Amino acid sequence: MEVNKKVVFIKDWILNYVNSMPSKAQSLVIGISGGIDSSVTSTLCAMTGLKTIVLTMPIKQNKEQNDLSLLHKKWLSEKFNNVESHSLELDNVFKNFESTLSDFKSEHGMANSRARLRMTTLYQVAAANKGIVVGTGNKVEDFGVGFYTKYGDGGVDISPIADCTKTDVWELGKELKISEEIIKAKPTDGLWDDGRTDESQLGLKYDEVEDAMKNPNSPNYEKYIKIRKLNLHKMEPIPVCKIPK
Repeated sequence: MEVNKKVVFIKDWILNYVNSMPSKAQSLVIGISGGIDSSVTSTLCAMTGLKTIVLTMPIKQNKEQNDLSLLHKKWLSEKFNNVESHSLELDNVFKNFESTLSDFKSEHGMANSRARLRMTTLYQVAAANKGIVVGTGNKVEDFGVGFYTKYGDGGVDISPIADCTKTDVWELGKELKISEEIIKAKPTDGLWDDGRTDESQLGLKYDEVEDAMKNPNSPNYEKYIKIRKLNLHKMEPIPVCKIPK
């Protein structure tokens, strides 16, 4: 599908979903990080004409990442009159969380807790505005390598770009005229104090993952499968103990 048609298709899909709900949502709530995925998704949400609430939720945030999120928030607010934006500082909440759980230290656990705190914040804002939480995950992360936090950024109501590869998302960003700074920024989950990138964590570039997802003969296929197997628990239904009759 041509990128301009894809923009319209996704925008209409969001609108049709909301209109088909038994109890129609009155707003779309989305967290923006300054990355391409949340920038594209929030723009598509705003294009529906529905009330769109965008939140920046910094927790020990890298200044460059936070500046990009504020840049996009400003651009959205100026471009769409249906956008409501808020910056919610979660540093103190997270510090209290860390202090309370000081006997259970885990760097990886605390990184995931940042994402889960943001998820909780999004749902609170959604509840206060009769809204739904919109996810920003793409196809590579959500269905390829499982590169997201379970019950963190994976905890959403709808996922408009989850059938788009990272390459697709970059193309959508250009079509939507997202800031060039955001398009060119190295993707990061923003969960680490050292600002590590997505690709450094995966050990593969996004185009290499995309190739491995569709090509078993890819030189990176085995590495892709190894990462995928480690994260399958996120992508499969929760195991349920079935009691025999």
